[in-house]
Amino acid sequence: MELLEKLKWRYAAKAMNGEKVAEDKVERILEAARLAPTSSGLQPFEIFVVKNQEIKEQIKPVAWNQSVITDCSHLLVFAAWDTYTPERINHMFDLTNEIRGFENEGWENYRQMLLGMYPQKDPEENFNHAAKQAYIAFTEALTAAAFEGVDATPLEGFEPDAVDKILGLREKGLRSAVMLPIGYRKDDADWLVNLVKVRKPMEELVTVID
Repeated sequence: MELLEKLKWRYAAKAMNGEKVAEDKVERILEAARLAPTSSGLQPFEIFVVKNQEIKEQIKPVAWNQSVITDCSHLLVFAAWDTYTPERINHMFDLTNEIRGFENEGWENYRQMLLGMYPQKDPEENFNHAAKQAYIAFTEALTAAAFEGVDATPLEGFEPDAVDKILGLREKGLRSAVMLPIGYRKDDADWLVNLVKVRKPMEELVTVID
């Protein structure tokens, strides 16, 4: 029930007051994203935590001049792999073997299946798949922020190529997928803050098939 109450409390803040979020809260939000499930456990993305105000100022004009970009405490940029490569796939499988302390034949067969599938696909198709995985982690971060009493604003309204250039993502084999400013709402400047949350009724959203 506590989680549901937090989710009822959260909304996409349109104005933030510049107050800093405590680093322990930020760490827990990021840890929630790190623990998110992803396809084949590959975690094909990275998260950039922008605290530098000058960088935020550079991003704001290419993000529809939204004030939350510069007034947030931390700007989280979820950047997906630009494609799947043998090196990236092998790294995650090797990491799994290292942490678990053993190799499994079925797991190694699965590695070979992925190596024979993903690297041969069109890079754009691979990026779109990786971006979907980044969104899963993004959603976990959004929920964790609500649980921490921290406001968070999902942002797709930005120019990805421009953000990639500002953060130097393409050189790292990454492309920006979605951004999440976190901070605290500025009640007197946000037209949305006191409006009732509107969602479809359950009967319109969910179909139960017995």
